[in-house]
Amino acid sequence: MTKIWKLRPLSPLAPLLAQRMDLPLPAAQVLINRGISEEASARDFLNPRLSEITDPSLLVDMDRAVERIIYAIEHRQRITIYGDYDADGLTATALLLNLFSRLGIPVSYYVPDRLEEGHGLNREAIRKISMAGAGVVITVDCGTGDREEIELAERLDLHMVITDHHQVPDDFQIECPFVNPHRNGSSSPFGPLCGVGVAFFLAIALRRKLRKCGWFKHRAEPDLRAFLDLVALGTIADMVPLVGLNRVLTKTGIERMKTFHRPGFEALREITGIDPSSLGSDDLAFKFAPRINASGRLGDAGSGIRLLTTDRLSVARELARHLSKLNSMRQDLERAIFEEIEEKYISTSDLKGRKTLLFSGKGWHKGVLGIVASRLMEKYHRPVLLLSLQDGMATGSARSIEGFSLHRALARVSHLLDHYGGHDRAAGLTLKTSNIRTLSEEIERMAWESLGDSEPAPCLEIDAEVPLHALDLETVKRLEDLSPFGSGNPSPLFYSPGLTVLESAIVGERHLKLKVRQAGEIREAIGFGLAPYHPLDIGTSIHLVHTPGIHYWQGRGRVQLRVVDLEIGNGDAKRLVRKP
Repeated sequence: MTKIWKLRPLSPLAPLLAQRMDLPLPAAQVLINRGISEEASARDFLNPRLSEITDPSLLVDMDRAVERIIYAIEHRQRITIYGDYDADGLTATALLLNLFSRLGIPVSYYVPDRLEEGHGLNREAIRKISMAGAGVVITVDCGTGDREEIELAERLDLHMVITDHHQVPDDFQIECPFVNPHRNGSSSPFGPLCGVGVAFFLAIALRRKLRKCGWFKHRAEPDLRAFLDLVALGTIADMVPLVGLNRVLTKTGIERMKTFHRPGFEALREITGIDPSSLGSDDLAFKFAPRINASGRLGDAGSGIRLLTTDRLSVARELARHLSKLNSMRQDLERAIFEEIEEKYISTSDLKGRKTLLFSGKGWHKGVLGIVASRLMEKYHRPVLLLSLQDGMATGSARSIEGFSLHRALARVSHLLDHYGGHDRAAGLTLKTSNIRTLSEEIERMAWESLGDSEPAPCLEIDAEVPLHALDLETVKRLEDLSPFGSGNPSPLFYSPGLTVLESAIVGERHLKLKVRQAGEIREAIGFGLAPYHPLDIGTSIHLVHTPGIHYWQGRGRVQLRVVDLEIGNGDAKRLVRKP
């Protein structure tokens, strides 16, 4: 779909903030666009400090959870970590496994098979864990809403400690300790935490209690900063807002990752060719996370756990190669389903008048439906639900746009569903195939209520109009101080009009590589997936919407514009809307 370019005006506060903070004007404007206009808040944002994170005991039930775990340790009860199969759940599981290992406490783990068992607690897994003799089960990134499974565990004399971050159903009441940031209310600083973030705060609270109990009088006390690399990966992979506590944890974790060489991450850096000195949030989001996620998506989550917990580089390298192969398989499966939907359904349908897209198919691999749904949502700017059909049941994933809450919508049609869970923008669901038509009708009706009558139109929120001469190497380095970028803190997006094309080429079959000039300044640009714009004739005038970055080669960096969208023409772009 053609995107509308919405350009923010230069704030009158930007020059003053730039002067007081010694920042380039574009960086000051981006801060203001993120709601940071005062010097003190800007300093806090640019220099997040781990020492100022919130007391974990303020999380509802955190102290109860720690007391139950301490009791298990003192009475030598077997502890099992029950994690989810995505990167958030796997990093959270690995974090607690590493913690208990350093404490010298025996622990095991269980990660359900995505294809056979699905998300969250399940009855067979609870029975298996019970038969193995576990006394305490600590969940990470799952458990919310699984009342029947928790009650089964209690009947089997399994003591549950639930830690999670998913939305809490209104009627979900359990007796065991239940740590979930959403229980603290919408204004809580813990609200944006993902599963591994909650696990990290559990580790802080547990270490503090063990310290008070004298546990470390004759034992080494673990440095929890060593786990921040896991927190950074899981947080970025789960696409939660990178603000507040999440910003502190991810920024510190990425810096830690550059110097603390966990064998699993060292192996991933080698196989992806990442320069450790330039490691950033994009590397974690697009190179590390897909490989970790591939293990769970294709039913081999154990490989991801072993990669994140091994202390042997040779083992890590072998696992990294295996996960890269799985990731390639995942990409092939994803591409096949996406193309089938485009050719079989979308090409023969009129999307006008439709607010949502719901498709189902036999044999679709459940592990990749979330990714395909995301791609369709981004392309058609509509909520998307994809369902895989098997034996009278439909299981799948959903992704949504701003303004339509999946969690709220699925809660309203819960009578049609066997199981559901997730967030406002991403969810999973299971239902009988006989309910699909009614589900589609109800979701469409709710989307009309929420989104109104206007045709869906994706927008690019542009931070500022910036000429090429203002994007030198030093300025771009200062812009990177605003990282890590992601949900809640998107990469700076700039508009540079009237550029002259000097070179145009295709790289990697799908990507457009350009060299452009404006008033004597020349910059290189790369547009991922923008190959259809080629060829651009030399001398053509174009407008770019882009994110400036630094491309490193043999230890040297140069400015490279990452093109998000472009338009051919003179004057202002036709799609440009200057916001008041």
